[in-house]
Amino acid sequence: MHPTVRLRGGTEMPVLGLGVWQMAAGRETEQAVEWALEAGYRLVDTASLYRNEESVGAALRRSGLPRDEVFVTTKLLPQHTSAANELRQSLQRLGLDYVDLYLIHWPIPLLAGRAWRQLTSLQAKGLARSIGVSNYGRGRLKRLVDGPSPAPAVNQVQFNPFRFRRRLLDYCLEHEIVFEAYSPLARGKGLQNPVVIDVGRRLGRTPTQITLRWAIQHGAVVIPKSSRQDRIRSNAELFDFELGEDDMRRLDALDRTRGTSRAYLP
Repeated sequence: MHPTVRLRGGTEMPVLGLGVWQMAAGRETEQAVEWALEAGYRLVDTASLYRNEESVGAALRRSGLPRDEVFVTTKLLPQHTSAANELRQSLQRLGLDYVDLYLIHWPIPLLAGRAWRQLTSLQAKGLARSIGVSNYGRGRLKRLVDGPSPAPAVNQVQFNPFRFRRRLLDYCLEHEIVFEAYSPLARGKGLQNPVVIDVGRRLGRTPTQITLRWAIQHGAVVIPKSSRQDRIRSNAELFDFELGEDDMRRLDALDRTRGTSRAYLP
């Protein structure tokens, strides 16, 4: 089993998952989820926006794994006025009684407070074991942390060596908000970087493995996307090696982020 991180309230979240953004509903998504579960993944990240929740649910049922062994995340489109209705529809598509994590997909300033209060209600009803946000910068996170409701358990943002969100990462770690990285491979654009290649060559690892391991060692949960079986398996081979301090510093220095408090939407 892959390592986990503890969320607020005690839920254990795997540090490696499969993201299914931009995967076609039907065979592509179902096969990718099945391969991931076979390879030991126990976290699947989807969203109502992705239009493949039904396919994720079908693959989960075919896997035969007990419900409590798979951590399922989906997300609320924040412009909807009723998070309860939206979550119930997501649960119906997934074929589940609850999700392990329900996220506000991105912030809409005039609706953020109401949406967050609705998510806390859904958590209290047991429809979501944990709740959090996605694409939130420090300012918006601070308003939730300082507010009357419980703070988010997770903040999911774009994070990789080329978008090293240092201040946001530090803020989340300081306030016990798990930092989750989507696009941890920079959508493949950074895998030809000479530094990434050199570190991988010395350690006998692929550039993908180096990039994912970098994020994990910074305390992030990673959800790389792939619909290829060989890459799904390779992406899981992260827990039998470590990057040294010099290599971490070299990878840190690849950061090209401008305005590190900004949230990046896929």
